[in-house]
Amino acid sequence: MTFTSEPSSVSLPVAGVVIAVISSFINGSTFVLQKKGILRSRDSGASYLRDAVWWIGTLSMIVGQIGNFLAYNVAPAVVVTPLGALGVLFGAVLASWILEEHLNILGKLGCVLCCCGSVVLIIHAPKSESVTSRLELEERLSDPVVVIYALLVVLVLTVLIAWAAPAHGASNIMVYVAICSLLGSFTVPSSKGLGLAAQDVFSGGAVPSRTLALFLSLLGTLAVSVLIQFYFINKALESFSSNVFEAIYYVTFTCTVIVASALLFKEWTVLTLTDSLAMLCGLTTVCIGVVLLRISQEALLTWRKKELREKTD
Repeated sequence: MTFTSEPSSVSLPVAGVVIAVISSFINGSTFVLQKKGILRSRDSGASYLRDAVWWIGTLSMIVGQIGNFLAYNVAPAVVVTPLGALGVLFGAVLASWILEEHLNILGKLGCVLCCCGSVVLIIHAPKSESVTSRLELEERLSDPVVVIYALLVVLVLTVLIAWAAPAHGASNIMVYVAICSLLGSFTVPSSKGLGLAAQDVFSGGAVPSRTLALFLSLLGTLAVSVLIQFYFINKALESFSSNVFEAIYYVTFTCTVIVASALLFKEWTVLTLTDSLAMLCGLTTVCIGVVLLRISQEALLTWRKKELREKTD
């Protein structure tokens, strides 16, 4: 990684940030609505596939993913993905209302930290893209480091899906979280790569077979990854709290996406040292906020006992 001391003259991709924020709020409602649909179906004894609320949540997920696809193609992934913390915030508030999942002082503090960290990430985000054409994308995809990383992720996913999920998925939330998060190593780069490949595929001229093959490969990878994520997200919501799952999922998903994007797109190389440190602090702040949201689901904070003791003394 190389750092420059001079600030970038390229302006922040405002459109990408706006789309990412809107998509985050939409995605934040999906887990809550799907969880509500699952609970309603349990009460009625029917399948959640017949529940209207579950389908509303599913449609919201589709709209949110489309928004993410657009955001990843007009803004760096290292800023779009962390902004998903706003979705965790919105989901926590919505869950306290719709699912009556209590949001105590720790949860509220976590929400504030998510917002503060997201603002820092936006201010210090990369102002330009390091990969701007299909040829550059093909060169990065053939990088041995990227290939080895992809093979390792596929190997781990195979073990998790074939063995860990059937044996421990219903009792250990990290199994489903790990599966969905590792798939982010494919969904986000595929979304961003599709935007680059589509420029040549839909340019109006003759499309080289190599370009078409790249486009279809990325599209197939994205479709398969999203479908598997969708399946295991609903499996997780059947067994665990939506707030708990979404909070842990956000942290692990963000970490895997940033690693994959750093290896493939190398967006960090266009940052100054100051911006890099600021983004690291912003991401840490967001992660701490999400962890507090997670802890708030199990922690009970009260000052009543202290007050009673003071009265008795």
